[in-house]
Amino acid sequence: MAKSIYLILALAGLGASWACVGSTEGNQDSEGLHDNSSISSAGKGQQQRGVNVTRLYNDTCGKCHGMNGEGGGAGTKTLLTQEKFDQKHDKPFFDAIKNGVIDMGMESYGETMSDQEIWAMVVHIRELQYKALRAENGGPKATNGVYKSKYHDYKIETVVDREQGLRTPWALDWLPDGRMIVTNRPGKLVVVKDGKVQSEVSGIPDSVEIGQGGLMDVAVHPDYAKNGWIYLSYTEPAGAGARGGMTKVVRGKLSFDGAQAKWVSQQTIWETEQQYYSGSGVHFGCKIVFDGKGHVFIGVGERGTNMRVQDITTPYGKVMRVNEDGSVPKDNPFASTKGAEKVWTTGHRNPQGLALDLEGRLWDTEHAPRGGDELNQIVKGENYGWPVISFAINYNDSPFVTPWPKPGQNFKMPIFRWLPSNAASGLDVHKGQAFPQWKGDLFAGGLAGQDLDRIRIGKDGQLAEREELVWGMGRVRDVMCGPDGYVYLALNQPDIIVRLVPAK
Repeated sequence: MAKSIYLILALAGLGASWACVGSTEGNQDSEGLHDNSSISSAGKGQQQRGVNVTRLYNDTCGKCHGMNGEGGGAGTKTLLTQEKFDQKHDKPFFDAIKNGVIDMGMESYGETMSDQEIWAMVVHIRELQYKALRAENGGPKATNGVYKSKYHDYKIETVVDREQGLRTPWALDWLPDGRMIVTNRPGKLVVVKDGKVQSEVSGIPDSVEIGQGGLMDVAVHPDYAKNGWIYLSYTEPAGAGARGGMTKVVRGKLSFDGAQAKWVSQQTIWETEQQYYSGSGVHFGCKIVFDGKGHVFIGVGERGTNMRVQDITTPYGKVMRVNEDGSVPKDNPFASTKGAEKVWTTGHRNPQGLALDLEGRLWDTEHAPRGGDELNQIVKGENYGWPVISFAINYNDSPFVTPWPKPGQNFKMPIFRWLPSNAASGLDVHKGQAFPQWKGDLFAGGLAGQDLDRIRIGKDGQLAEREELVWGMGRVRDVMCGPDGYVYLALNQPDIIVRLVPAK
C-alpha cells in the first residue's frame, strides 16, 4: 500500500492546527478494515505523539480493572456488561477517568493525560466490552430457519445467488414491473428478474474503480412510470489523463429491446470541478434520496481531505441538495455563497447511508475512523463536526480528538454512535408492508460489523431502541425495503442479495 505523509495547515474559522494525514491509495476496499485517512491530533493544541492506547490502558487501568476489563485486581467489578456498554455511559466514563472516583479509591488522570488520551481510553474500553459481549452472546440465531425479534419473526432467504456473477453489488432498486436493477462497483449495471440476471445495461457512463469508488448508487425516480428517470452515482475518472476521480451523479433512461437494456438520454445532476478530483481511494459518499418535493439529496464523502470539509465552498464531506434536474434550489442554506450553492449540510466524513423517514426527516449513517460511526438527523445548514470532533481514535491505536463540541463550536451531534465501528453502510426506512410493527423504523447496515440494525426513533427525535437482526452473513453493503415490504440486503463477500421475509 503506497503511503504519503504530508502536513496541512487547517484554517476554517476554528483556529489553526497541524494535521498529519496518511493516504490509502491502492487500498481496494478499506471501509471498516484499514483506512488511515484519520488525522493524528494532540491534546492542548499540539500533535499527539508516541501514545499507544492499548499500552496506556494496560499500564494505568489494567492492574485494577483487568487487562480485558474483567475487573478483580482491587475489588473492581467487571466492565463487561450489556448495561455498561450503553452509549449513555460515554461521558460518565470519560469524567471518571479525568476526575477520578474518590469514594472508590480511583485517582484522577486529568493532570497527566490530555482529553484526547482520556477519550481514547473510553474507546479502548468499548472495544473490550464489544469483544466480550460478542463472544458471550454471538448474534441473532435461527431455530429451524426462523429468527425471533421483538416484534416479528422472520426468515432470511437468498434472492440473487453467487452463480449470477454479481461483483461487489453496491446498490439496488426496482422498476415498477418488479424487476430489480443492481449496480456492481467494478462498473456494471444489471437487470434482475426472478433472481436471475436478465441483462447487463449497455451505454452507462464510464466509471473508475479506485479503492472504495466505482459504480455506486442507483435510485429509480418515484414517478418513474411517468418520467422514466433513473439516477446513478459513480466515480468519474479525472480528465486530461490525470489519475483518480470524484463522485458524480447523472440521470438517464432505460431503452429495452426485448430483455436487453440500454442507457439513454443521460443528463448531469451533480458534479464538481476537476481541481477536486483525487487519486485517493477513500470516502466517496454516493447515496441519492428524493424528498418527494422536487429535490434530490446527495451524500459526498470527504475523500481523505479532513479539515477541508470545514470549508463550505469545497465539495468534500457534504450532503448536497439540488432540484431534480440538477439546478440550485433557491431556499438552500448557502444559495448565495459562491461554491456552496448546493450544500445542505457539512462536517461529514463518509456518508454511506441516506434515507428519508415517514415524517419527512432525513437521516444519514457515516463512517468515522476506528470507532464512532454515526447516525445523524440531517438538518438544513448544520455542521456535523468532522474532523474537529469524533467518537473515534486513529487506526494506529493512538488518540485522535474528543467527541463533544467546545464552547463556541456549534456542531450537531449524532443520536447514536457505533462504538466500535460497524463501518456504516446502507440505510432505509420501513413503510410497514409485510412487517407492520416495523413501520417507520430505520434499517442500518454495517460492512465490517456484518450486521443489520433496526433503529426506532422516539417522538423526541432521539434513539428509542436498537435491535440487531442480522450478523455474520457478509458485509452489508446496501439495505432497501422493497415494494413487497421485505427487507433486502446486498452483501459483499459473498456477493449475493438476500431478504428478510415474515416467518409463516
